[in-house]
Amino acid sequence: MRELTPNTVTDAVFGAVADHSRPMLTYYDDATGERTELSAATLGNWAAKTGNYLLDQIGLATGDVVVVDLPEHWQTAGILLGALWAGADVHCGGGDSDLDAAIVFTSLARLDDHPDADEVVVASLDPFALPLRDLPPGVGDYGSAVRVHGDQFVSRSPAAAALHGTPTAEVIAAARAAAEADGISPGTRVASARPWHTADGVRDHLLAPLVAGGSLVHVAAGTPERLAAVAEVEKAALVL
Repeated sequence: MRELTPNTVTDAVFGAVADHSRPMLTYYDDATGERTELSAATLGNWAAKTGNYLLDQIGLATGDVVVVDLPEHWQTAGILLGALWAGADVHCGGGDSDLDAAIVFTSLARLDDHPDADEVVVASLDPFALPLRDLPPGVGDYGSAVRVHGDQFVSRSPAAAALHGTPTAEVIAAARAAAEADGISPGTRVASARPWHTADGVRDHLLAPLVAGGSLVHVAAGTPERLAAVAEVEKAALVL
């Protein structure tokens, strides 16, 4: 599907997958009843579209800051992986308002937290990535913006930084170490409610299972009992 090189964290994620047709990320939201399952191929397509959008439309340069102020969601995963693939220095959460960001990805609920951003794109967080209507002038809709871009991507240059200024190689090594500490190996299906809207959370709770060649079932807004039930249905070997 794509030529993979070790230039970025995202290359390491998709390079660890033996079968791109198998589920990579399954997202549950008990508050809305959503269940969305993405194979490595589908998640890779969303990441590729995001990366192409950032390079071709935004003009992102390697090391430019991309802010991702979004809750855990499959769209958030696509944005994070796409930005990392494009060589961005990705900052998670809304606490770095003084950053000179090339672009901010956020939700409609958090839009007012970024009044000074030059480029703002809102993710609908809809199960089918349906577009948002009546956004303020100058604010883009994520689904609409990236759909027109190609679903194949090749890293064009080594990334200078990945998460909050931490170099790519260090992020990959730390994610693999976190996976090893949790007992995640290739093929392990992990059910988790751990948050990943911070840099450490993205590395240890989203990237770790994926760089190890596993798959992640993330349950949002659920109880421990619900997580256990989902793990049984999804045949997850590990519950975190």
